Amino acid sequence: MLESLKEKIETEGRVIGDDILKVDNFINHQIDTKLLNEISGYLASKFNGVNKILTIETSGIAFAVGVAPYYNYAPVVFAKKSKSATLDSKNVYSGEVFSFTKKVSNHVYVDKRFLNEGDNVLIVDDFLASGNAVLGLIEICKQAKANVLGVAIVIEKGFQHGRKPIEEAGYRVESAAIVDHFENGKAIIK
Repeated sequence: MLESLKEKIETEGRVIGDDILKVDNFINHQIDTKLLNEISGYLASKFNGVNKILTIETSGIAFAVGVAPYYNYAPVVFAKKSKSATLDSKNVYSGEVFSFTKKVSNHVYVDKRFLNEGDNVLIVDDFLASGNAVLGLIEICKQAKANVLGVAIVIEKGFQHGRKPIEEAGYRVESAAIVDHFENGKAIIK
């Protein structure tokens, strides 16, 4: 666990209801770039052999870019949440993801030119809750015949058990911080 992230969550994170941790002042609306650099180094130290980094738009992009220098500036690919006119539907990989915070299911898309057979992929995301986003990205990697070396998460909400289906599918998960539970409006870190 990364102590600086733990401290930031405990002092500046806000709990909303029973299952939302709001960290928009340092992770996903405004980014604490010093902390981003620390998180990126921590997560990158957990995996070797990466030549491609995959995330989902939008909040995971900053952290995916942050780990790239640790892998000889590996390209960062992000799955798009909507198909634009520039995406040819015949030349994309797609996976279905359920957004825990937005309570909606979407397809995400990656242009086939950017994910290749044999790529050694690190999946990076800001949050792990139920695991649906990561599983959707793993599905995309399977379609591309790319190798998923692991999953790097900034903040995992351990009480929502998203790690379990990912690990049961045979993939390693590393998180910079794991929230064990919420108590009296505070996030309790493992």
